[in-house]
Amino acid sequence: MMDIICGARPNFMKIAPILGSLPDGSPVRLIHTGQHYDRRMSQAFFDDLGLPVPDLNLEVGSASVTKQTAMVMERYEEVLHGRETPEAAVVVGDVNSTLACSLVAARFGIPVVHVEAGLRSFDRTMPEEINRVLTDQLSDLLLITSPEARRNLVAEGRPPDAIVMVGNPMIDTLLRLLPRAVEEHPAPRDRYGLVTLHRPSNVDEPGRLSAILAELGALHGTRFLFPVHPRTMKGIEAWGLASTIPRNVDLLEPMGYMEFISLEKSASVVITDSGGIQEETTVLGVPCVTVRSNTERPITLAAGTNVLCPDPSGLAKAVAERMAARPASPPSIPFWDGSAGPRIASAIRSFLECRR
Repeated sequence: MMDIICGARPNFMKIAPILGSLPDGSPVRLIHTGQHYDRRMSQAFFDDLGLPVPDLNLEVGSASVTKQTAMVMERYEEVLHGRETPEAAVVVGDVNSTLACSLVAARFGIPVVHVEAGLRSFDRTMPEEINRVLTDQLSDLLLITSPEARRNLVAEGRPPDAIVMVGNPMIDTLLRLLPRAVEEHPAPRDRYGLVTLHRPSNVDEPGRLSAILAELGALHGTRFLFPVHPRTMKGIEAWGLASTIPRNVDLLEPMGYMEFISLEKSASVVITDSGGIQEETTVLGVPCVTVRSNTERPITLAAGTNVLCPDPSGLAKAVAERMAARPASPPSIPFWDGSAGPRIASAIRSFLECRR
């Protein structure tokens, strides 16, 4: 039996193809840490993705990075003390739950499998970067999505024979569900841009968030659809920014996965600070402007679909340039082909067989 652990919205799209690729009857314990607990950020995604009900929900809820990580550790430890010990703990991505469960599994001598290993922004001010680096140091099997991840891991002293290229499971989910999403949630016919912002560096400082909104207003020829993350809405309300929202920006409730990817596919441009959306837009060939000074997904920059915009004052210019440079067809990225799930399942199976 192995544990497959998820905790936050980005994890859900990554575990779906793994679960779907395991042989019927495979002994799996699906654990949801409850890091994202709002129905719009959790259960709605389980419904859209067709994920099974978790075997366990640790229900940690919202807290600071340190407190949340500690709570996940404490509750996962209780699971391992009181129930069957898994052969492996499979963690995905870079959220707090990923590191927390890796630490506990390592303490119990349980092998850790990290899906999406080796991504680096080289910015230690980001909690996600700390989570990535430490999880990879604890992991026994490192499953990577892109070539530079191997170089990063080897440079950090990880053994090359523990690293396996499997591709990108998030893209499996995108390619599988996009046709149905487009049919069930038709996008507007008029030109529009799509906006997502949730990182503290953008939404926890009123001056920066206000500057981003003003730059969207400067692009008055384009309508922007902005599904607002709860954290972002909290700032907009607390700082009285609602009255300053430009007329061409429509604030929307958080969306389910299906509705969002339909809008994403047909958008003229996407403005984001999300790692996963940088990847999705690259596969879709949709211009993307990432409001950050760095990215752990440099392959999206090399593909030519994504550009970094560290200074909000340059956002309108960057958006206009990206829209004008939209590729004629989406770039092709090796292993981002919709078959990462089977490769992950095969790599885990081989790993466990070698340990038995």
